[in-house]
Amino acid sequence: MPYKEQFIEFMVRAGVLTFGDFITKSGRKTPYFINTGNYRTGAQAAKLGEFYADCIMENIESGIDALFGPAYKGIPLSVACAIALSNKYGRDLNYCFNRKEAKDHGEGGSMVGYKLKDGDRVVIIEDVITAGTAMRECIPVLKSAANVEIAGLVVSVDRMERGTGNLSAIQQIKEDFGIVTYPLVTVREIIDYLYNREVDGKIYIDGAMRERMENYLKEYGV
Repeated sequence: MPYKEQFIEFMVRAGVLTFGDFITKSGRKTPYFINTGNYRTGAQAAKLGEFYADCIMENIESGIDALFGPAYKGIPLSVACAIALSNKYGRDLNYCFNRKEAKDHGEGGSMVGYKLKDGDRVVIIEDVITAGTAMRECIPVLKSAANVEIAGLVVSVDRMERGTGNLSAIQQIKEDFGIVTYPLVTVREIIDYLYNREVDGKIYIDGAMRERMENYLKEYGV
């Protein structure tokens, strides 16, 4: 089974991808929700790292010097991905992450892990992206550490919906910063794969749920 399909089932089984009635942070009523805070075991972290590693190997050419995980959810993701790249693909990459508040004692600074150098090619590892606020916060952190090249942003799911304007958050990041985002899966891939398909004996997207998701994308999608 391709990693995208495995990842969709993985999210469902972990209770990360759920269906029902939810309100997003922006106040939209959505029929599905993704809560990556529901990953909680070592086995889940190991498998999640593999999915991110698979996505990097499929989409981003060699020559990456480091993975960067924005605090806080990006921290375990970047570490798990670095481990998976080493164990599964034999690619031993550096990783680093930022503190929310700069440390004023010891070595000081706001960065932990690998010390970025001018010219390094960095991949940002994040969970989900909505308005792109976290990216606007972490890019100055990276650029202040060194004159790095951001080779890409990897996220778990592209919801394929507008931010505050007519572009999606992913499209806005490309326009504002020239950074390409690589999602493990898109909401369209989720719909297409799970529609009328049983996962552990249960159908999560039947005709009614598909119609609700399609209507949501008609209203807010790009």
